[in-house]
Amino acid sequence: MQISGALLIFVTTIATSLIALFGAPRLLDRCLFRPHSFLRRRQYATVILSGFVHADLMHLLFNMMTFYFFSFDQGGQPGLERRIGTINFVVLYFAGLLLSHLGTWYKHRNNLEYASLGASGAISAILFAAIIYSPDQSLFILPIPFPIPAPLFAIGYLAYTYYASKNQTGRINHDAHLGGALTGLAWVALTEQYPAFFNALF
Repeated sequence: MQISGALLIFVTTIATSLIALFGAPRLLDRCLFRPHSFLRRRQYATVILSGFVHADLMHLLFNMMTFYFFSFDQGGQPGLERRIGTINFVVLYFAGLLLSHLGTWYKHRNNLEYASLGASGAISAILFAAIIYSPDQSLFILPIPFPIPAPLFAIGYLAYTYYASKNQTGRINHDAHLGGALTGLAWVALTEQYPAFFNALF
């Protein structure tokens, strides 16, 4: 019986996040990705570890819900892992996690106070790959009361995250979202072709 990579990531992320939030706050601190310390103090492991902890329960819930809906089978439709295989799924997830930190590191590499955490970059990679593979699906985004076609959502999301990363406000790491989304698009471009996406769009 083959182990599901998505399930393993899902369970490990939830367990590690809950332990860090409620049982071991030092674990949370050690997992933070700090661009200023990444090379200076050789905190290389935080590129991965930061993806397994979250700032609070809402942050964890939102990320894991998104991951669940686009990684596992839904309504008889194959999830992304079944579509591309477990090894490819895991590689894509961690590629999204690694590459989503690139823009964050470059932008904040001289900021002693900046730190980030969460799996948003990796999940954005999964989300965008899933959209390209299944462009005929629609997404519900609260509080919008009607479904949004996946291709239009993808374009709007990229435009918004690019704008938000250039006009940073609040605690959300839009650079990670954008980097993860671009990783998902690049993955499909390198491994597949895009005709279904453009047919759905036009």
